[in-house]
Amino acid sequence: MSENESNELKRSVSWKQGMFIALGVPLLILPSIVDVSSIVWGLCIAVWSISVLQGFVQNLAYGEMVTVFPRAAGLPGCAQTVFTAEEQKSKFDKGKLIGAFSAWCYWFAWTPVVAIFTMLIGDYLVQMFTLDIEGWPYLSVYLGVGVAIVLLMLLLGSRGLEGGATFGTILAIVSIVPMVVILLGAFAIGMFDFSNITAEFTSPEWSWSIQDIVLLLGCFGLAQWSACAWETAAIYGPEYKEPGKDVPKALFGCGIICLVLYFFVSTTVFGSLGASGINDAGYASLAPISEQVFGHVGSYLALGLLIAAMVLIIQTGFLGSSRTLHSMAQEGNLPSWFSKLNKYGMPLNAMLFVSVFNLLLVAVIGYSACVVLSGDTVMTILSASAMGYCIANGIALAAYVKTKTNARFKDAERPFKAPRGWKYVIVVMCALQFCVWLPCLIYWSWYLSGGYTPVILGAIIILVFIPIWYWVQGKTGAASENSN
Repeated sequence: MSENESNELKRSVSWKQGMFIALGVPLLILPSIVDVSSIVWGLCIAVWSISVLQGFVQNLAYGEMVTVFPRAAGLPGCAQTVFTAEEQKSKFDKGKLIGAFSAWCYWFAWTPVVAIFTMLIGDYLVQMFTLDIEGWPYLSVYLGVGVAIVLLMLLLGSRGLEGGATFGTILAIVSIVPMVVILLGAFAIGMFDFSNITAEFTSPEWSWSIQDIVLLLGCFGLAQWSACAWETAAIYGPEYKEPGKDVPKALFGCGIICLVLYFFVSTTVFGSLGASGINDAGYASLAPISEQVFGHVGSYLALGLLIAAMVLIIQTGFLGSSRTLHSMAQEGNLPSWFSKLNKYGMPLNAMLFVSVFNLLLVAVIGYSACVVLSGDTVMTILSASAMGYCIANGIALAAYVKTKTNARFKDAERPFKAPRGWKYVIVVMCALQFCVWLPCLIYWSWYLSGGYTPVILGAIIILVFIPIWYWVQGKTGAASENSN
């Protein structure tokens, strides 16, 4: 088998390239600003900042774990490696299922980024051009954007991650700067008013009741989906030139930038618009700021570059989720079709699946929102995806603890090490994921949406993997018996 036909990903990426691909993460705050602030008002600034700090706690562990398994594709690859038994004694290895389930939940946490930001770009375009449309025409905007995005991602991604990283570097410079300039403009024209934060730090109805606290914790469960997501820089472990050095550099370089930007974005947006202004702007929260700063015409350029930034985060989700499917197929947890690479060494089949899945999400949720007028929004996809992220993180954190305690892994070489005793901190974080963030997020999504659609959507997509996994194991076992 030639090098290009091999299923092994190529080591061609530097830590700077990996960091730039993940630098779209700060934009993940945009689709959830309105939903989080509608619950906790100005307290959302603390929610975002604390969530990024939570990311540092978790990513110290993840940074260590991915260097223990340099050929594993980030969190999903590590979880599959750790929980799979060294010698499989039966057809169905329950440990292998745990690792595979974590990887699937991680995939579901990342892949809807494509659908979420496709719809968000559609919302910004409608506001930019003041289109008075609803129903099928609005849905057509979503689908048109979706098809264009998918074709662009396939074109860029299919030719190799190194080229995608170069594109990501360009977009990071072109897009993050305009977002910062838009928000700095709010200070320059006097739009930012600190009293919006102090006077509206919590809503008049906020009483720190049990329900309020559960909703606040639910906000943390949602916020980590974006504020902790810079761990995606680790998913390219098999493609970094020197994983032991490149992974921690890429991770924490991106983390420091995220900490600054999440505080700055949440503070500036809330201080400029206040609770009512954010609610009026909806998911296109930067549109009214841009128009006041640059005027009607100038805002076209600024928002156009902001849309370029959204393309960057779509690329991050697209590349990360396709590699997760490739990793799962390599481990025998999905059909081998997902492990096939093209001549550039890229998982094209997985990319095609991610493309179709997201177009279906846009079509279903967009139809429900625009035509049926059910009340479904970007939040429906986002909160369902965040539930998958809670589960994936919980299992991945448990995998890290296992690498520190299990005789099979505890003496393995660790090119990068978290502080001494960090496994005890991670035990607490693991418990938070399953016992606090997840149940509170489920209640939060029900409270905000007024229904069970996010929970049902999340449960169906997450749980459908279990029968698929058993089918793959049964098929693999039967093939092995026939070969003997």
